Amino acid sequence: MKQFSVPNIYRSNLISAIKSYRRQEDRLKKDFSPTRLALGPIDIYLARHFGFCYGVENAIEIAFNTIEQNPGKRIFLLSEMIHNPQVNHDLQAKGVRFLQDTYGKQVIPFSELTPADIVIIPAFGTTLEVEKILDSMGIPTAAYNTTCPFVEKVWNRSEQIATKGYSIIVHGKPKHEETRATFSHASSYTPTLVINDMEETIELAKYITGQKKPEDFYSEFKGRFSKGFDISLHLQKIGVVNQTTQLASDTQAISDYLKNVFIQQYQLTAENIHERFADTRDTLCYATNDNQTAVSGMLTTPADIAIVIGGHNSSNSSHLVELCEHQLTTYFIDSADRLINKASIETCNWRTKELSEITGYLPNANPLKILITSGASCPDAVVEKVIRKLAGFYDVEEKIEEVAVEFASAKDGI
Repeated sequence: MKQFSVPNIYRSNLISAIKSYRRQEDRLKKDFSPTRLALGPIDIYLARHFGFCYGVENAIEIAFNTIEQNPGKRIFLLSEMIHNPQVNHDLQAKGVRFLQDTYGKQVIPFSELTPADIVIIPAFGTTLEVEKILDSMGIPTAAYNTTCPFVEKVWNRSEQIATKGYSIIVHGKPKHEETRATFSHASSYTPTLVINDMEETIELAKYITGQKKPEDFYSEFKGRFSKGFDISLHLQKIGVVNQTTQLASDTQAISDYLKNVFIQQYQLTAENIHERFADTRDTLCYATNDNQTAVSGMLTTPADIAIVIGGHNSSNSSHLVELCEHQLTTYFIDSADRLINKASIETCNWRTKELSEITGYLPNANPLKILITSGASCPDAVVEKVIRKLAGFYDVEEKIEEVAVEFASAKDGI
């Protein structure tokens, strides 16, 4: 896989040594057990896969290269590059300004732009409508487009099945940048609908089976369907794609549920199901799959608490918290600064995004066992800072260097 040039401020010698060792030890990625960092009174268990994914590294490389290669020019980001506060702050510190917030609300009017300006498209992609506005102003959107290749894969697959007469069901958070972009691209090819979760899927199925009145669909799913969507026609042949940062298991469950509805409704078999239902399993993001599967593997290790590190508005990070919370007390932080001291932590509720300070979050255990993972937009350097701060609470920070050397030496010995 391509190696990207990412600023060293986001790198970590410790994490790089661990990841390199695990890659060499498990080249086929079949071992999802966590990596143990034995630090005496505290054991850290790092998920097998975590942190920057291909799409994020690609976006960061393009963004920082753009800044370096265009001194003196006004550079704008359509919205947050990725959902990581440090990366976005670093870009703003270099003079980059955001045109929109994460919900598409305009912060700087497009009318203030000139053809001499540079506009970077974030990793989530953007809508065709925004592309048209920028292109009409003489600002080429293709030149500085950091859209994740795996998001584009979803768009391309949508186009492919649209040519075969399928409507598109997008599993995603309706207000998320990526969902809005995917909806825009898919709906340019075929009738498209966004559903948020299994609960909405079950209600949608009732329109397919005729259990609900067709006219009620338009109010129940208001703002979620493309122009001209006809409930009597456009739910007869569908394909399900997703916002790539959703829980892959949720997308698969939604797809399987609707597939079974179609099998029963139209008396289909495995041989002819494709006549009504498209196979889109190949659109699930590898990084999302790996990180989520790694959390499941990590959770097989007995532990006292879990910590998930990532931007609080990061969808993929939130889902990692969701997975961990099913099994043990989990804290969601975006930096080591949230570890106030040994007694207190400031954590984020992944559902409401509310911050709260929790005291007594570190159980009195010896050794204390902590599971740690991070979202796809979280720099390894942030993960190391969290580990160092935790180690510092137990006066064993010097052991971090020993662990790094051990993994580096073990890698060389493989």
